[in-house]
Amino acid sequence: MDLVFRAPRAVMPDGERSCSVGVSGGRIAAVEDYGALTGDRVVELRDDEVLLPGLVDTHVHVNDPGRSDWEGFDTATRAAAAGGVTTLVDMPLNSLPPTVDVASLDVKRRAAAGRIAVDVGFWGGAVPGNRGELRPLHEAGVFGFKCFLLHSGVDEFAPLDEAGLEDAMRELADFDGLLIVHAEDADTIDAAPAAHGRAYADFLGSRPRDAENTAIARVLDLARRTGARVHILHLASGDAVPLLAQARADGVRVTAETCPHYLSFVAEEIRDGATEFKCCPPIREAGNRERLWCALGDGVIDCVVTDHSPCTPDLKRLDTGDFGDAWGGIAGLQVGLPAVWTGARARGFTLDDVVRWMARNPAEQVGLSRKGRIAVGCDADFAVFAPDDAFVVDRTSLHHRNPVSAYHDRALAGVVRASWLRGRELDFEPGSEPFGEFLTREDT
Repeated sequence: MDLVFRAPRAVMPDGERSCSVGVSGGRIAAVEDYGALTGDRVVELRDDEVLLPGLVDTHVHVNDPGRSDWEGFDTATRAAAAGGVTTLVDMPLNSLPPTVDVASLDVKRRAAAGRIAVDVGFWGGAVPGNRGELRPLHEAGVFGFKCFLLHSGVDEFAPLDEAGLEDAMRELADFDGLLIVHAEDADTIDAAPAAHGRAYADFLGSRPRDAENTAIARVLDLARRTGARVHILHLASGDAVPLLAQARADGVRVTAETCPHYLSFVAEEIRDGATEFKCCPPIREAGNRERLWCALGDGVIDCVVTDHSPCTPDLKRLDTGDFGDAWGGIAGLQVGLPAVWTGARARGFTLDDVVRWMARNPAEQVGLSRKGRIAVGCDADFAVFAPDDAFVVDRTSLHHRNPVSAYHDRALAGVVRASWLRGRELDFEPGSEPFGEFLTREDT
């Protein structure tokens, strides 16, 4: 073996146990009892460390090219590596141009070339007028297609109306493509009071749960009629959980995700003017948060991914604290694992649960069979995690490009001590050699 890990604790597909993991040629070649393997290099994990598969984050806004002052491939992928994320899939919007045709996908790949510290794949976009671009993008290797049902926040990525949504689903159903949906209903939000001022309660009222519930019901109805595969992004409304459960029982091919910030924060504790907490859909009340945790435990929500959506500090309007003017998005790529583990262990969940939500299920959702598991034949992607260690988040020490974080000053359990990509240890610091690779559907 090129490399052997000896782990007193490792999270395997069948649960947690001690083992030795042998690596050859960047892939896992053997999994045996602890101490049973030797190799050119042996890494002995300490008693307080657990070997996890590298996490797979399928919801990241890198914003590059075009808005690389918001983030960028170099900083985003270093932050991912520091957080135990060894694979990410980049969203099609907030970059310029948006990834809505093969030419724009090529632009993005050229921008990322030689700058990615972890493995990176791409989503395409479904927008008005690009039905004819969906199959070519699919054939070029994107993992699926994102759409909005209301204004996306940027004018160059327009939303689909109901006819456009059905049109996209019918096109994708022809080649079994995946539609991933920002599910908030425009009419419901237009009828609500407009977001304005410093009061978080007013911002919350501007994005009511009914906006999510109505949009999700529409997506599920169209998925029933068209047979398309659909995925609900960043679920924040616990009221929609029964809709998802019933649709799945009816045979609708639907999956759903939520995010660390919806599982960590509650509306009642967000200070007025604290625009670093603004995101859409919004962080909701404590009781709603617990419904999301229950849905994870019941398997109705499949994945936890960060929806890392950073921007420059000025766009957060930290000076005025006006929620109506501030950019909506939370930067959490580096701290997603400890944030989720902090809440999970407090509710009796295990590291096996966390790995299922943050590695195995996201990999399965996009068809990356060599990612998200410690198993023979998989890529040798690992995170060395100390679950009983703890730290307080300092926004200035994160590898994100801009020091804006809703998690600043928050105490979290669990520290990522090392990450490995295809058998090579990752260096998180600027100037280190990036050796991430592009992933496409051909890697599924």
